[in-house]
Amino acid sequence: MSERPPRIIAITNQKGGVGKTTTTINLGASLALMGERVLLVDMDPQGNASTGLGIGQAARDITSYDVLMGHETAGAAILPTATPGLSIIPATPDLSSIDLELAGERDRITRLRNALRDADLGRQDYVLIDCPPSLNLLTVNALVAADGVLVPLQCEFFALEGITQLLRTVGEIRQSSNKALITQGIILTMYDQRNNLTSDVETDVRENLGALVFKTVIPRNVRLSEAPSHGIPALAYDPRSSGSQAYVALARELRRRVRARQTA
Repeated sequence: MSERPPRIIAITNQKGGVGKTTTTINLGASLALMGERVLLVDMDPQGNASTGLGIGQAARDITSYDVLMGHETAGAAILPTATPGLSIIPATPDLSSIDLELAGERDRITRLRNALRDADLGRQDYVLIDCPPSLNLLTVNALVAADGVLVPLQCEFFALEGITQLLRTVGEIRQSSNKALITQGIILTMYDQRNNLTSDVETDVRENLGALVFKTVIPRNVRLSEAPSHGIPALAYDPRSSGSQAYVALARELRRRVRARQTA
């Protein structure tokens, strides 16, 4: 059982297709492999994190939508996965209406934070929140609830575009609603060492963002793409693949960062 409250991390980028859900699933599975107890919160109406962990639509009786609407507690929504130590609060397309349904509510940006505070999460070491590819109310709820933000960044020409806006939003949330929020780090994804552009992007990102960028990079790897169709993390699908091993390395690096802050 954890002696500290769980570390809550929002995994977000308003740009789609950058490996956000892949990172949430495989980072969570890697941490669980190391003995950590991890809860994933699926906050994307597409529900890809839920599908990627084998949670079918029929099993999603209580979801993050119900939690945000106050219909159910966060604890009641938690489901186990096939990965020991890894559980999930699943999502359905119902989440897509949250912006409208909560538009007039004064506590609309603190719904997730309050729900997680009320839940008995003492057995969790980490809570990873998979955000939708936009800076909408769902993402704001995740940022208000989180201790840190992880940003997957695809190695492409326009990699840094949008990051400024996201980091500005993180700063605004820190000032207005969550003073403890930090940028936990930037993760370079879809890394292809054979491509000169990848090296150029990496150099550019590291020069601009410095120590925020994780040393570990996530390669382009077909196993990472295939695993979700089997409803399991890549670590269970092919533990020896370069993608699986990269996420294990990322989990180790994240743990070091988190522990360094806890002992500082």
